[in-house]
Amino acid sequence: MLTLFAVFLFTTIILLVSGAPPFAAYYHIFKGALGSWIKFSHVISVWIPLTLCASGLLYTFRIGLWNIGVEGQMMLGAVFATAVLRIGAGKGMPMLFVVMSFVSGMAGGAIWAITAGYLKTKGGVNEIFAGLGLNFVGQGLILWLIFGPWRRPGIASMSGTELFPQELWLPFFPALRLSPVGLVLALTALVLTALLLQFTRMGLNLKAIGNNRDASYLFGLNPDRYMIIAMIFAGGFAGMAGSVQVAGVYHRLLPAISSNYGYLALLVVMLANYNVWITPFVAFFFACLNVGSIQLPMMLELDSTLSGVIQGSLVMATLAVYALRIRGKLPEGTATT
Repeated sequence: MLTLFAVFLFTTIILLVSGAPPFAAYYHIFKGALGSWIKFSHVISVWIPLTLCASGLLYTFRIGLWNIGVEGQMMLGAVFATAVLRIGAGKGMPMLFVVMSFVSGMAGGAIWAITAGYLKTKGGVNEIFAGLGLNFVGQGLILWLIFGPWRRPGIASMSGTELFPQELWLPFFPALRLSPVGLVLALTALVLTALLLQFTRMGLNLKAIGNNRDASYLFGLNPDRYMIIAMIFAGGFAGMAGSVQVAGVYHRLLPAISSNYGYLALLVVMLANYNVWITPFVAFFFACLNVGSIQLPMMLELDSTLSGVIQGSLVMATLAVYALRIRGKLPEGTATT
């Protein structure tokens, strides 16, 4: 509660300084996200890839890795999924190709994550720099494909590749344009992550290495091996998120296919204090900000980037409360959410 109060106070001051009515801004964000079933479905469409990426990041944070490259891993998942769906266009057995696109997308994300993992474990490259570098490579690859081999006939456009045939789309509710398959995948990822991290030897070993890498050798653990395993899970879930974006949301490959959900997922996990059960609720809150902030320029002539101010202040407040608790200035039980 302390964190939320700090965020509310900081954001209110920013709005007052800019001459905007704070409570009207909060109201329009809320109404823009949850004011109708259509808007709610848009929130869930954002929540699904955000939760998938956050689920994967829980593995790497557990072992002490800052997997900044989750954004690129989502991009590569989208690229691999697109490749399979392009092959499957007009070939029959569409559901087989849809399933294969998800398997391929998870493989693409995992391969990109393993690359960063090996640069870390074998090359001594910090995972932050390796991840950021691979993010730029992934974005460059998408642009090359859209303007090169996969360009639309007669035109190369920032609108992306050609739409896939509708039989290669994920099933969706026509009234809401929301795929139940994506929702099931996100919920499954959460439950699987909770089970693996809390009730398996692998989860215990990841935590042990993350707490004290040097001491883990005394128990016969191989930190490098477990780092690669954590990166595989993170990349696989991020690749699945990219596949959902391609097959379930946009039905083509776009330059901004990741929508920065990978970076936003980092903030989600940090604000959730790396707790798997809190993560989906924080992700839902961020999804509401993402969708609801669109109302600000229309209703109050405010820039929609206000949601970014709120998101950033959430993280800064969480880190401030955590730092104060570490220094002993706050009691141990002080809530950070």
